[in-house]
Amino acid sequence: MDRVLALDHGEKRIGLAISDPLGMTAQALPFLPNNPVFFDALKAVIAKYNVKRLIVGLPLALKGHDTAKTTEVRAFVETLKEVVGLEVVFRDERFSTTAVTRHLIEAGVSREKRKHVIDSQSAAFVLQGYLDQKGSL
Repeated sequence: MDRVLALDHGEKRIGLAISDPLGMTAQALPFLPNNPVFFDALKAVIAKYNVKRLIVGLPLALKGHDTAKTTEVRAFVETLKEVVGLEVVFRDERFSTTAVTRHLIEAGVSREKRKHVIDSQSAAFVLQGYLDQKGSL
């Protein structure tokens, strides 16, 4: 299976997670700052891992409709498609940050350390859901 990279778009940071070569597990990677050189850094990650598909968390409202943040992420993905030229699949990310935060708190990770890993852990959560769904088809 081809490697898949997940992105969790944030205002300041974009979390990243990569699938293993067999497409069974998701591993968090260090986040990338959401700044003018983001796409260059992302292209380097894509080349390093030979990524063939991107998964982007879509922040829907609790009832499943779009929000202002959803519109922002959709616009980001349009640029992403143009820049990297890969297939991009949206994945509902409702509750991903909440679930990951709860897990990190239970693991005893301090608030200060959580803010440095939450974005990529959320990307890994979304990617693992995608991989699990693909594996059951």
